[in-house]
Amino acid sequence: MAALRRWKSYLSVLRSSCRVVLTEVKPAAQTVRTRSALFTGVASLAVGTTLCAVPFKQVENLSHDSLIRRAASLVTDSSITFLSQTTLALIEAFMLYSKAVHTLIALQQRYLDSVGKLSPADEDAIWQVIITQRAEINERREHCARLDTTWASAVKLCEAAAEAAFSSGAEHACVTMRTHLDLAHSQVEEAQKLSREADRLLTQTKVLEVERMASALGTEEEEVPEAYLRED
Repeated sequence: MAALRRWKSYLSVLRSSCRVVLTEVKPAAQTVRTRSALFTGVASLAVGTTLCAVPFKQVENLSHDSLIRRAASLVTDSSITFLSQTTLALIEAFMLYSKAVHTLIALQQRYLDSVGKLSPADEDAIWQVIITQRAEINERREHCARLDTTWASAVKLCEAAAEAAFSSGAEHACVTMRTHLDLAHSQVEEAQKLSREADRLLTQTKVLEVERMASALGTEEEEVPEAYLRED
């Protein structure tokens, strides 16, 4: 009986050992199959990549000529920015000047319509407003002159940049520069036309109002109040 019990114990240990061995072998087999599938996929990907190769764009040769063309294009870009900023500033200055001139014309006409109807205090107040408006016009005229000088410098710079771009072979940059120059000239000319028209109206208004004042006061033109004729 003792021998039989020892034999049963030996069979039990042997079965347990077999289960452990089988358990350890199965994942190993799965790992082998997984690695095989992985290698197969990598091989397939390598083959597919070889068959579907994407051609790279050939980089332009960085010769001296190409570098000069690129530099010329950069110069035209910065010059266009300078021209655009000065053009906008000059146009705005002309518009504000024209507006100030029309305001002065309206003030002078209002004063003439009230000649003989105002008290000395009211007349002095109106003249203070007119003198202040004249001073503003002088300031805006000087501002327009300064910006016009800067704008002329920008135009010369752009013309030189366009010439350099053309001589270096950057034709597109040259054409773009010429287009911006033409546009800037046309816009500034329109603004200048408005300011000249405002000056013409102001001069015409002064002449007509001096005649009206002389007729209303029954005096000669040289006897018109000095404050009205003064441009301060």
